[in-house]
Amino acid sequence: MATFLYKLGRLAFRRRHFVALIWVALLTLAGVGAASAPPAGSTSFSIPGTEAQKAFDLLEQRFPGMSADGATARVVFKAPAGEKMTDQLNKAAVEKTVKELGSGPEVVSVADPYAGHAVSRNGSIAYAAVKYKVSGMELKASSKDALKEAAQHARDAGLTVEVGGDALTATPETGSSEVIGIAIAAVVLVITFGSLLAAGFPLLTAIIGVGIGVSTITALASALDLGSTTSTLASMIGLAVGIDYALFIVSRYRAELAEGREREEAAGRAVGTAGSAVVFAGLTVVIALVGLSVVNIPMLTKMGIAAAGTVAIAVLIALTMIPALLGYAGRRVKPAGEKSKLLGGGRKPKNPGRPNMGTRWASFVVRRPVAVLLLGVIGLGAAAVPAASLELGLPDDGSQPTSTTQRRAYDLLSEGFGPGFNGPLMVVVDAKGSHDAKAAFTRVGDEIKGLKDVVTVTPAVPNKAGDTATITVVPGSKPSSRTTEDLVHAIRGKGAEVARQTDSKILVTGSTAMNIDVSQKLNDALLPYLALVVGLAFLLLIVVFRSVLVPLKAALGFLLSVTAALGAVVAVFQWGWLSGLFNVSETGPVMSMMPIFMVGVVFGLAMDYEVFLVTRMREAYVHGEKPTQAVVTGFRHGARVVTAAAVIMMAVFSGFIGSSESMIKMIGFGLAIAVFFDAFIVRMAIVPAVLALLGKRAWWLPRWLDRALPNVDVEGEGLRTRSAADGRDTDPDGERELVRA
Repeated sequence: MATFLYKLGRLAFRRRHFVALIWVALLTLAGVGAASAPPAGSTSFSIPGTEAQKAFDLLEQRFPGMSADGATARVVFKAPAGEKMTDQLNKAAVEKTVKELGSGPEVVSVADPYAGHAVSRNGSIAYAAVKYKVSGMELKASSKDALKEAAQHARDAGLTVEVGGDALTATPETGSSEVIGIAIAAVVLVITFGSLLAAGFPLLTAIIGVGIGVSTITALASALDLGSTTSTLASMIGLAVGIDYALFIVSRYRAELAEGREREEAAGRAVGTAGSAVVFAGLTVVIALVGLSVVNIPMLTKMGIAAAGTVAIAVLIALTMIPALLGYAGRRVKPAGEKSKLLGGGRKPKNPGRPNMGTRWASFVVRRPVAVLLLGVIGLGAAAVPAASLELGLPDDGSQPTSTTQRRAYDLLSEGFGPGFNGPLMVVVDAKGSHDAKAAFTRVGDEIKGLKDVVTVTPAVPNKAGDTATITVVPGSKPSSRTTEDLVHAIRGKGAEVARQTDSKILVTGSTAMNIDVSQKLNDALLPYLALVVGLAFLLLIVVFRSVLVPLKAALGFLLSVTAALGAVVAVFQWGWLSGLFNVSETGPVMSMMPIFMVGVVFGLAMDYEVFLVTRMREAYVHGEKPTQAVVTGFRHGARVVTAAAVIMMAVFSGFIGSSESMIKMIGFGLAIAVFFDAFIVRMAIVPAVLALLGKRAWWLPRWLDRALPNVDVEGEGLRTRSAADGRDTDPDGERELVRA
């Protein structure tokens, strides 16, 4: 591996014009494809295997044209103080609005509040339900504008009008904080390298890589049914790892220059050593992201695969374009320990013999490993305590900021009709095999009325064939409450009993039931997913480190950091701690996919730091240093760069906390805090403490396994042997050998 990448690095350095041209051409091609591709619609949110999805599929068959998964809107009206919605002028304004709403080409139906008894008992609030042919993300802008204009006309008539439902679904905005994150990354790079030019390379290559990845996703979005959050996730992960991977290679290049090597040779060795770590670090991230497909939620699978593709591009661009750019830079990129003229005129450090901060910290840890280990574990354990109170759910209009019309409509409906009115349940009765379908419909409705927390049960509405009917059930509690979840399970339990007696099938669906089913599916998939991802990465790390205990320690450290990060997410987004600081206007259950998503992404990123830091230790140990000295050597060469990489990644992820979408905001915060815990507590404190305690045992590997494993030579031992054999630092045949390979 190291020898192949060494040749690749030298080839890219020497043929830099050709390499740069390839990447620019790929970026241009992807950009043209994105610009000419048809606009993406909504990603179809289907959840195979769940009861709610089976009910939707059945409704599509038995109620053709019903558009069961089409967008909905509830236009909520409130009369001025002292008036009622049944007053003549108010009623006329509402009827005019209903007529206006029904004229849209994508509208299936509009329910008149007065004909449908959709007026509150005190007469102050009423609502009109609008049903569309397509989903909220597929809804045309003209339909959304018509909805807003109709609501505004009713406001002009003196009514308070708010619009809820998914018809106003919009693409999330990340805001200026994402740009601030990139700016912070730039500052950190400049401080790390002491050079504007060297600092610009990781940023440039990361932006090109993300540009290619996101443009490709945009170009394929319509054909592959990719949603807007797919490209957001890809840009978030791709930007963070792209900067980090390039950072490690540039840093190693400067270290090789400091040892007196020629620039082409230094580029080859940087790609051969640090590049090997980049390859395996990237593989762990790809495994974690692609592994999301085991959950069997198409949207999550597409997000993971798209992000994994962007990570793969980040790896390739770091291995090829970085040495090409270093070739263009020439002597303007200084060896480690020298600064550019712009930032200090090439002066040497004042105390060249003094150990750097990484060396001093590692020396402290190996002298007091037990104290550092206990302090780190106890600290992460304390941060993880809130995770024991984790409540999962999917966001609805009740989790929106109070400044949005969706949230105000939600509150008005709760005020006028009760909190459960915002999450009605749809019960589908399939009586195709029953000898008396009408009796089955009536029996189901009567049984549901007797359940706890049921406010309203509407009469069954059969289809034209008379073999299937829908019944709407309004709970007494809000959609995201545990009581409503218990009611869904109670209806399903009662339905199983009634089904046996009436030869019918009862299914519960609707957005509330779908959210409950999704949460359960994600919970059920968490342990298998964790076993798959950690297992595969464990095997990969055994190959990289040729050790059993080092990968085991890496996996256990990851579990500590991800549990602590989940605890922080619960504290902020569920309990409301520091919610004002992070602009969290509404607290509530943590998004259902957050645990499994954090496990996947954080595991991949955590292994990045494990590979980069411990590979240096392994390299020193293989070259003859004692175990504790190898730990210190690894920190002397890697601590500064790993610290910079972690700060950059935190800055990039923190930039997404400013998103208008609660899902993106929560993911950005969770990943940023997870990187902090994993990089600075687990990898910088717990890892060296454990390795110091284990000593030589850390690098133990059974002989039979050592013989069975392939030798990937991440440490670059093959390069050292080759150099010693040749007696020189050149490889004139390397380019031809690489071409043949």
